Amino acid sequence: MRTRASAFTILSSLALLGCSTGPRPLPPEAPAKQSPNQKSEIKVTSAAFNEGQPIPRQHTCDGVNVSPPLEWSGLPKTAKTVAIVADDPDAPSGTWVHWVVYNLPADNIGFVENVPATETLKAGGFQGKNDFEKIGYGGPCPPRGTHHYFFRVYAVDSELALKAGATRAELEQAMQGHIVLQGQLMGTYSR
Repeated sequence: MRTRASAFTILSSLALLGCSTGPRPLPPEAPAKQSPNQKSEIKVTSAAFNEGQPIPRQHTCDGVNVSPPLEWSGLPKTAKTVAIVADDPDAPSGTWVHWVVYNLPADNIGFVENVPATETLKAGGFQGKNDFEKIGYGGPCPPRGTHHYFFRVYAVDSELALKAGATRAELEQAMQGHIVLQGQLMGTYSR
């Protein structure tokens, strides 16, 4: 009994001693380190759908299949042109390319709905060939299930040496070492 009382006294003393110093403050969080080369992203939005939300039927193969309106902001001053790639990484055969645009002058801040399917754009720049083997935009057309569609906007530091009708692979090769900033908007579509 005496051993129990002694053990209790020792434990109580340790507990009181621990409490007497009060709670220890947590160390302050270190601010996130940002390397000089790390930059923010281009902000990409659409009046047709929000990030992660369904793309309206009119912008798909089940509707009239017109390109959605897009806007972007936050291009760095070093950008000379803009490139856009829209794709679906959920396609059964691998990533499916829906839209390729490049050499769009950097002072453009977006596209209205229904960009004409022409090689040369009125605002400047070119449209390439999508995986439907057509020039311009080809909307979501998944065989089944919900797919994710990424509209990627690239700020490029030069005009690219590409003719109209280039593929995504040709665009990516030409942009190597020339992308100064990028951003994206993702929408979904289900069938």
